[in-house]
Amino acid sequence: MAIRMTALISNAKQLYKLQSRNHRDVPKGHMAVYVGVGGEFQRKRYVVPISYLNHPSFQDLLNRAEEEFGFNHPMGGLTIPCTENAFIELTSRI
Repeated sequence: MAIRMTALISNAKQLYKLQSRNHRDVPKGHMAVYVGVGGEFQRKRYVVPISYLNHPSFQDLLNRAEEEFGFNHPMGGLTIPCTENAFIELTSRI
C-alpha cells in the first residue's frame, strides 16, 4: 500500500511540474491537454506523455472528448471533459 501511495504522489508531482511550465514549452514526447468541466477559464493545462495515448483508460477519456467536442476544441488544444481530480487519479494509475 505504501509503495502504491508513493507512486501516486510521485506521478501527481510530475504532472504538476509539467503543468506549470511555459505554455509553449512542451517537451519532446509529450502533449498538452486541457482538463476540466465548465467554461474555458475553469480548465487547467496539463502536459502528459504521448505514451498515455495507448492506455485504455486514457483512450476512454479521448472518446468522451470526441463525443463532446468532436474535432473542434474550444481551447485550441485537446480538451478532456472530466474533473481535475479524476484526471490526476487516472493518470497516476497509468
